[in-house]
Amino acid sequence: MSHHYLFYPGCSMESSAKAYYDSLMAICGPLDLELEEINDWNCCGATEYVGISLVPAYALIGRNLALAEQQANGTRTVVAPCSACYLNLAKADHYMRERPVLGEKVNIALAAGGLHYDPGSLQIRHLLDVIINDVGLDKVRAQVVRPLKGLRVAPYLGCMVPRPDYEHRWSDAELPTELDRLLKALGAEVIDFPLKTECCGGHMTQIGPSTAFELIRRLIHDADLYKADLMATLCPMCQMNLDAYQGETNRHFHTNYHMPILFFTQLMGLAFGKEAKDLGIGAELVSARAALTRIGVEVPPQEEVKPAKPKRVKQTGLPMPRMPGSEEEEEA
Repeated sequence: MSHHYLFYPGCSMESSAKAYYDSLMAICGPLDLELEEINDWNCCGATEYVGISLVPAYALIGRNLALAEQQANGTRTVVAPCSACYLNLAKADHYMRERPVLGEKVNIALAAGGLHYDPGSLQIRHLLDVIINDVGLDKVRAQVVRPLKGLRVAPYLGCMVPRPDYEHRWSDAELPTELDRLLKALGAEVIDFPLKTECCGGHMTQIGPSTAFELIRRLIHDADLYKADLMATLCPMCQMNLDAYQGETNRHFHTNYHMPILFFTQLMGLAFGKEAKDLGIGAELVSARAALTRIGVEVPPQEEVKPAKPKRVKQTGLPMPRMPGSEEEEEA
């Protein structure tokens, strides 16, 4: 039995989370998942825009919902693998229903582009929810040809997926069990990880690095304390923060953590017998090579990162209007 859904990939799946996209595509076949990408989708605005200007922010998100509603053919479920995208789409649908005035304003904005969205007409679901509750763990177990036996994994969902849970899809807001159950179905040894829904810092790495580094340190420290071989996540932002900023966190606190951060879909692909390179494994900054050797997986060598060429600095500043009496005007 195949499962067909509309698919909202989000911006990160084309860039920083390409490994998430590649590994998802690799497991769709074995799971009979059909993901139909929403035509002409746009960025969901991440987390900041909603705090800056509410109506334009929800119009930006709502455009994707309107496009999905137009495209709906046999399914009215939109699947989002990115946690921020999932939350934004779900929030827009929820608040357009709950606050009719907001919904009306959003639709006035959408009308400028010939679009309209009827809130409540679509179901917004996260990829993990669909795999657990639609595909089912029996189907997952049936595809496992290389169990992750002996691999100790810390399940990390991040803060945005299980709360606020508008449609009551998750087992618990603080300690949901869905990712644990999936990893166990793959044969992994899942550690008890109390911080599984704690924040990774989001964009604090750009705003207040010392705060971000402390949040990252807490998560990696606890995973290390529980002797995890790696952490499994389902959020591009979480993966990027814990992987890309782990080195800076080590330098900040004079620690020496080496905790690989992989997407849960990459671990599913490995258990299904897929090659590591086809799952984007090897592209992470903190290498998973040593951890995956425990289950007999050979990780391709990481490509040497060449230092970036220095950018050419323009000698002139931004174009500015010439003021009366200025030197530029006199020279002209």
